[in-house]
Amino acid sequence: MAVNSKKIAIYVLVVFVVYVIVTDPAKAADYVQIGFEGISNAAQAVGDFMTWIADGAPN
Repeated sequence: MAVNSKKIAIYVLVVFVVYVIVTDPAKAADYVQIGFEGISNAAQAVGDFMTWIADGAPN
């Protein structure tokens, strides 16, 4: 049952994404841009943290 509900959830998500892209491509592009900005910010934060650790974690 868990596998079927997982497949259904993925199917619903894919249908929703396709619906958003077809009905409002500009808004879909905005969502993608927001997502990539979030990923970029997270990667920058990890890089800053690793630099801080490599510098000896000064107080």
